[in-house]
Amino acid sequence: MQIIKLLISVLLLVFSPSLLAVEKIYSFGIVPQQAASEMAEAWLPFLDALSKKSGVKLRFVTAPDVPSFEKRLGEGAYDIAYMNPYHYTVFHKKSGYEALAREKNRKIKGIIVVRRDSKLKDIKELNGTTLVFPSPAAFAASILPRAVLRKAGVSFTPKFVSSHDSVYLNVEHGLYPAGGGIVRTFDMLDAPFKQNLRVLWTSPAYTPHAIATHQLPNDIAKKLLDALLTMSDDPAEQETLKLIGFKGIEAAQDADWDDVRQLNISESVTRIK
Repeated sequence: MQIIKLLISVLLLVFSPSLLAVEKIYSFGIVPQQAASEMAEAWLPFLDALSKKSGVKLRFVTAPDVPSFEKRLGEGAYDIAYMNPYHYTVFHKKSGYEALAREKNRKIKGIIVVRRDSKLKDIKELNGTTLVFPSPAAFAASILPRAVLRKAGVSFTPKFVSSHDSVYLNVEHGLYPAGGGIVRTFDMLDAPFKQNLRVLWTSPAYTPHAIATHQLPNDIAKKLLDALLTMSDDPAEQETLKLIGFKGIEAAQDADWDDVRQLNISESVTRIK
């Protein structure tokens, strides 16, 4: 009897190759705006829900800092990636990332934050200081505020750290008088910490971060998009979306980021080849 069972097992493997196939797991890279532990806490429930709704296995990945994330985008290392608007315009062209979706009914706004007890009231008062930013190519948290400061005639020295949270922490600790961030990550700060900071300046609004795919099979991309749109319309998933700071999700196309392209940003990103 044991021999018969063994023969049946062998025949099944021979004539059913699919049984040998390992289900593909797709990497979902998230730009490191916060500490990795906080990002995992927010994004893992979202990706788990997305996997269940789409039937597509997803793996949460990020990078130790934004320059490392940029390098991996340049290499096409992520199957799906959540990236800032400027990164999308760069890596759509350089690496072939294609827009899939974006946050619904929201525009991205850059901010400059100071301690709540700071006497600073105008960005011109930052002249001659060292200011902290998440990375050179962080769009709304770094590129926009630095451009505005220079246009206002403010001379400053930029200091780049690893994430938005690092910016807020450095300013809150009084290590730098001000720093760049975005409204979404600022709003996601814990209330006791956030109350020690205030927004000194806010930028105009632009198309927000992209969820983009890299050489993803069309059927897989469609499953993911359908699931994302379903999650956005499902009241039961609102708490999951809130964890990542989203109010909803909508389909996106490449032209959505033409407002960013029209800025003619010349800021280079790390190690693009």
